[in-house]
Amino acid sequence: MDTGTLVWQTLREEFSDISDPAQVTRVCARLLVAVVLGGLLGYERESRGISAGLRTHMLVALGAAIFVLVPLEAGVSQADLSRVLQGVVTGVGFLGAGAIIKLNQEQEIKGLTTAASVWLTAAIGVAAGMGREMTAILSALLALFILAALRGAGSERRNETT
Repeated sequence: MDTGTLVWQTLREEFSDISDPAQVTRVCARLLVAVVLGGLLGYERESRGISAGLRTHMLVALGAAIFVLVPLEAGVSQADLSRVLQGVVTGVGFLGAGAIIKLNQEQEIKGLTTAASVWLTAAIGVAAGMGREMTAILSALLALFILAALRGAGSERRNETT
């Protein structure tokens, strides 16, 4: 086998992780659902002038979906997938913590709703990545209802610009 043929064969093997049309469709559908749903939540946040907006929520949902989709496609055990999920939740928790600010000594806090929406967006991405698209869609619709219809309800109105 000549060098050129070997190079092309190696490249084909390297890019063969999605091998058939059904798998391509499944991966594309899951990632697209995650991005669209993250985008819906991000658009709601961005339209309110919140810094964690459209792109942030889309990237969080996509990242969470990839973190579970790749191990599932590789055939990892449930125990290993559980560890992946623990890492996603922890990582997104740190991301959300960066959005929370204590403004003064009177315990006025800003960013809790934003942190919660980023955290929830990751969960929606995980659901989509695991093939639970309807669960992801229902969760996103409920989140949109909470963010839009319940805007200004409760103590968050006093403590945060949601």
